[in-house]
Amino acid sequence: MKKIILLSGLIALGLSLANWALAQPCPVCVVAIGAGLGASRWLGIDDVVASIWIGALLTVLIVWTLLWMKNKKWSFPDDGVVITLLYIVLTYVPLYYVGIVGHPLNMIWGIDKILIGSIIGTTAFFAGHWMNLYMKSKNNGKAFFPYQKVAIPFGVIFITSLIFHLLIQNKII
Repeated sequence: MKKIILLSGLIALGLSLANWALAQPCPVCVVAIGAGLGASRWLGIDDVVASIWIGALLTVLIVWTLLWMKNKKWSFPDDGVVITLLYIVLTYVPLYYVGIVGHPLNMIWGIDKILIGSIIGTTAFFAGHWMNLYMKSKNNGKAFFPYQKVAIPFGVIFITSLIFHLLIQNKII
């Protein structure tokens, strides 16, 4: 019960930060995805589900970093590839050295659970982003509701996590 109350408080804090970040919703995405990752690990949810949030968080951070660099007019050849590889190395190499990534008992479909979950999370984030853009295109370039840019990707990631959690809990995968 204490975990549910604390989780509810974290969600409320994240939503309250939304007004502060109204001008640029990316920080809200980072807070929401980071909270989801922390909550899933804290609640003891399977690594596939937790790493869905890792993949989404890395994607947001990569995009955010590249946009920040563009605003500062900083660029170099293949900057998108370099920044992406940098984030991947800084995330997965430490996890490998502490035995979390690459553990032979932490596999699904013959692939490390954290790697497959990260790929699924990245895909879910982009699916949510594209869904938001599609919805806006159907509404003359305007959002249907406040914070749609954050809510749609977050919702897709959450639903994806829930589906995988249920599949794993029911031993379907």
